[in-house]
Amino acid sequence: MTTLPDRPHTALLVIDVQNGVVAGAHRRDEVVANIDALVGKARAQDVPVVWVQHSDDRLKRDSESWQYVPELIRRDAEPLVHKNYGDSFEDTDLEALLAERGVGRLVVTGAQTDMCIRATLHGAFVRGYDVTLVGDAHTTEDLSAYGAPPPEQVIAHTNLYWKWQSAPGRRGGTVGTADVSFEAVVED
Repeated sequence: MTTLPDRPHTALLVIDVQNGVVAGAHRRDEVVANIDALVGKARAQDVPVVWVQHSDDRLKRDSESWQYVPELIRRDAEPLVHKNYGDSFEDTDLEALLAERGVGRLVVTGAQTDMCIRATLHGAFVRGYDVTLVGDAHTTEDLSAYGAPPPEQVIAHTNLYWKWQSAPGRRGGTVGTADVSFEAVVED
């Protein structure tokens, strides 16, 4: 259903599941375990797994905080996209990597829900991708001291509004880990 011609494949995005990003994240261990299960499922079905890794002034490249959590192991053949902005497409080679693999549909996991996950969801959608958010495979830290709702409300709200996301020739959606399908959606 994607608006990207000749791009029938799906990829799994694993965004910013780094030590310094998820150290205090809501339901961290459960979310990491769900992402790990999805990585295994994608690999078993020959679905590309694309890893995204953020760096900035607070998250210095090559530091311990910058490293992916030890529970998740990227294979050398799996692409790694380095980013400096919330949207994983912004000033990166993500679009080129997906294009060469014929990917028009993304399954999104990772952190932070209210930052890089939301930015990437919208960035992919406006670029023509179908985008599925895995509702129990993304997380955020508690930013309520800065006026944000508690993390469980941020996650629930993002899951709710993305479940009904649609636009001409594209669709969003939210599913649980157990219900993820890497099959392309075909419209009648």
